[in-house]
Amino acid sequence: MKRSYKLAGLITLVVVALDQAAKAWILANIILYTTHPVIPGFFNIVHVLNKGAAFGFLNRSDITWQTYLFFATTAMAVVLILHLLRAALEEDTTLICGLGLILGGAIGNLIDRIRFGEVVDFLDFHYGDLHWPAFNVADIAITLGSVALMAAFLRARKAPPEE
Repeated sequence: MKRSYKLAGLITLVVVALDQAAKAWILANIILYTTHPVIPGFFNIVHVLNKGAAFGFLNRSDITWQTYLFFATTAMAVVLILHLLRAALEEDTTLICGLGLILGGAIGNLIDRIRFGEVVDFLDFHYGDLHWPAFNVADIAITLGSVALMAAFLRARKAPPEE
């Protein structure tokens, strides 16, 4: 098996395990729609459910098709990630790690959509009137993976052509 599959697979498993463990703790210990200040005026642990995507996009209870859209989007993302892993150079660790992070985050949120029809979010940051939508470990992994992908693609673009 290619090193890229092993590394990305390990990262994916770690992300899914951390994400699901954190969500299990939230489900067991925090009452739905409650807020627990950690750093008053800045950071709370909450328990909210999100039918939508990142930052509450399509998080509406009056529509039901978004669940199917996110299933299809996740399936396409998995196929694309596996294709990119197959094509990745073994030494492009940034790209491989980024793909593993995105895959782990996508699977973590997909598990929630399959189990609950929505995603469990619990990290809540705010400052004054500014408020960031609640998110979870899977969302962090997807964001970090996206940054890693951009870095890998920019580095590849700037690399001198091989002779």
